[in-house]
Amino acid sequence: MVHSVELIFDPDTDAKIRAVWDDLTRAGIRSQASNTSPSNRPHITVTVAENIDEAANTALRPVLKLLPLACTVGAPMLFGGRVFTLVRLVVPSEELLALHRHVHELCLPHMPAGVLGHADPGQWTPHVTLARRVGPDKLPAALTLKSVGRELRGTVTGLRHWDGDNRVEYPIS
Repeated sequence: MVHSVELIFDPDTDAKIRAVWDDLTRAGIRSQASNTSPSNRPHITVTVAENIDEAANTALRPVLKLLPLACTVGAPMLFGGRVFTLVRLVVPSEELLALHRHVHELCLPHMPAGVLGHADPGQWTPHVTLARRVGPDKLPAALTLKSVGRELRGTVTGLRHWDGDNRVEYPIS
């Protein structure tokens, strides 16, 4: 598994994204709504590594001064090949990119094996995951849903460290 640092949305934005998850489910696509874990929530992964030491939780506190942060959840995108992960791009504003660089710098000393390459500054694609393991036959239904393509204005208000090995979330406060 991996560890990640994630941005969390305000309740209104969270509800709007969950509504998209529900629309996908109603269209016969297994969305993120199918994960009923209490820690499953819409988020933007800011950095990811094989391991992030718990000391990063304290080191990340200065990032909270950058929140709340307005954001735009934009176009749908696909990651993958044979099956796809359906996501929505989070438009990379100057403020969001600066926050990403700040998180990266703060976390590096707490990542023994370093950051995974796709989370490096200049390589990162900010996004919100809607559905995983979407077969090519399901893409037309998914991509034609109005809610999947409709731009959302939102707000990021929180930060957490997700320990995927132990399935534990550490809210940064």
